[in-house]
Amino acid sequence: VIDYVMEKYGRDNVSQIITFGTMAARGSIRDVGRALNVSYADVDKMAKLVPQEPHATLSKAMKNVRELRDLASSSSSYEQLLTVAQRLEGLVRHASTHAAGVVIAPRPLIDLIPLYKTTKDEVMTQYPMTDLERLGLLKMDFLALTTLTVIDQALQQIRKQTDVDLDLSQIELDDEKTLELFCDGRTSGIFQFESSGMRDILRRLQPDRFEDLIALNALYRPGPIKGGMIDDFIDRRHGKVQIEYVVSQLKEILEETYGVIVYQEQVMRIASLLGGFSLGEADLLRRAMGKKKKKVMEKQRKRFLAGARERGVVARKAEHIFQLMAQFAGYGFNKSHSTAYALLAYQTAYLKVHFPVQFMAAMLTSEMGNTDKVVGYLNECKEMGITVRPPDVNESDIHFRASEDQIVFGLAAIKNVGEGAIQTVIECRTEIGAFENIFQFCENVDLRVANKRVLESLIKAGVFDSLHPSRRSLWEVLERAVERGHKAHRDRLSGQIGLFGDSAAAEARVDEVPVVGDWPDREQWGYEKETLGFYVTGHPLQKYEQELRKFSLADSARLGEETAGRETSIGGMVTTLRRLQTRKGASMATFQLEDLRGTVEVVVFPKCYDKCRDLLSDSDQPVLVRGRCEVDGRGGVRLMAASIAVLDSLWKRGVEKMLISVSVPSIDPVSVSRLQDLIKRNPGPCPVEFEILKRHRFRIRLLPTDPTEINPGPAFVDEVEKLFGENSVTLYT
Repeated sequence: VIDYVMEKYGRDNVSQIITFGTMAARGSIRDVGRALNVSYADVDKMAKLVPQEPHATLSKAMKNVRELRDLASSSSSYEQLLTVAQRLEGLVRHASTHAAGVVIAPRPLIDLIPLYKTTKDEVMTQYPMTDLERLGLLKMDFLALTTLTVIDQALQQIRKQTDVDLDLSQIELDDEKTLELFCDGRTSGIFQFESSGMRDILRRLQPDRFEDLIALNALYRPGPIKGGMIDDFIDRRHGKVQIEYVVSQLKEILEETYGVIVYQEQVMRIASLLGGFSLGEADLLRRAMGKKKKKVMEKQRKRFLAGARERGVVARKAEHIFQLMAQFAGYGFNKSHSTAYALLAYQTAYLKVHFPVQFMAAMLTSEMGNTDKVVGYLNECKEMGITVRPPDVNESDIHFRASEDQIVFGLAAIKNVGEGAIQTVIECRTEIGAFENIFQFCENVDLRVANKRVLESLIKAGVFDSLHPSRRSLWEVLERAVERGHKAHRDRLSGQIGLFGDSAAAEARVDEVPVVGDWPDREQWGYEKETLGFYVTGHPLQKYEQELRKFSLADSARLGEETAGRETSIGGMVTTLRRLQTRKGASMATFQLEDLRGTVEVVVFPKCYDKCRDLLSDSDQPVLVRGRCEVDGRGGVRLMAASIAVLDSLWKRGVEKMLISVSVPSIDPVSVSRLQDLIKRNPGPCPVEFEILKRHRFRIRLLPTDPTEINPGPAFVDEVEKLFGENSVTLYT
């Protein structure tokens, strides 16, 4: 976009705008802590005591948070850290480029303002946005959205594969299936509605019209959330709170938002309708309210009350309306902006519902550089019933591609390969047809681009599985295949060919791939993880599927704002283990816990670490972590471990009680007799209780007259669930 603007108005007349990042309250603590060499755990503990709220400062935190004051007085180093952090708070930390702002001038900017050159030789203004506006220069915002590319790619695939020329500007905004997706919270990949907190709000609100999506887009921000506006909005939507209007004229303005002032435009319309303001004057009032300019607001208040009196509004009601406007103007959002975003969200949801394969292929392509996102969307495809075929040298393109009701893996998502090498492979495949074996591949593809390192990554990722089933065999023969490829390339340059011609030589070499066994499963899975970022043909955790289902309360994909502050448990493998020390010399650790859905960071403080340090000796150890979920201001999720147990030991040591639930239709003398027999054949130390339930009617807990104890093994659980259905067994740990 910036190149287009520079071409149109002249490179000397256009520039991006500088912004200055300042030391915020929490950030200054972390920066000073690093400089003073205070341990991560201590700095993190102190920073988290500062409330996450708009305009938070250290002085306010010291005044309002007793724990922070106590911490500061407990140690001279803590006191020094806070003192220095307060002095630095608010100072400029770094200069960066405004995300979207561009200034456009009628003549060269060097004649008007000072300019600044970055380390990347990019030219920016030395003045920030507000100063440029005061000078009267034109500032435009050009916002680039990946979602627009996703939509474009999805539409291209739809046109190519279904012959449907879909025009998203013509779709109905009350499509039942699309709104149902929002109501169910199935919004993974949906613009602006993907976060766990937003999904929870969607399920609570049950939006049944496009206007509800516009409102949620405007309300899902820190101010309205903290002010309880979302809860009030939902309660009004469902009739739990009566919708009342101070004066009848407000109904036409506030009816779509159930009597709540949500948009800046509503503030302006109220000022115009009741106070007699022109729209320009109403905008000045809105700005004054939003920025809490008391002198301007007092002047405008008198003007509004006078105008309202002229229009027959009682003074008391006019005063109340003005106070409501002032209260909500600080939270108010621009409706036109929210509408545009809600429309993009609706369009992506429409594509996901009606063209799921093409949409998910485009989503996977957009996140190829982000392994966690790719893993998340691959799991989403699985839940949607969409098969994602593994990468294949004769099927895959650069990007993920829809193929009928399946998705073909994009080769550019493979690590250590690069788009240039993949483009070379695809161009060669287009020219000569499908590859037949590794020798033919090396003899035809330009090995200067697709070099040996690239080929090693392709073998590890399983790209050549359709040419030969054993990846280890291909690995053994790769050196010879590359040598032959270089020789064939030299021969072509010199005009020579093989004695029997290229095809005969290739045919003769098919049998030269040695027949050896494949790599062990763990080694092969490890290579897949190395090159793709996830496992394809298997997973080290797949043998623990029952343990994960029975003992985990959550998985990495479900941890987020909904679980923030709560105790939970999650099973997975220990990866990226880092051993640390606190300022006092105590040992602690952090690691990534990887489950079947993704990864989550786990922090193990000294008290927990002392109990489980031996369990963390193996970086691939399958464990169950219990702890508190925390979410930072940027949406990052961490689990603060309270206990860690090895998955293998959970059946013997981790089950304190078993509950067997039987629904009324499933209970019969034969099933009960089989259950009694199972219990007799599996004696053990674990007490068992029973529950009889009828859905939506009753639930009865039964305690045996004689204590019943069993061995709570996976085989026993399987047998019981075959009798009474999946999840009929609940384990208490």
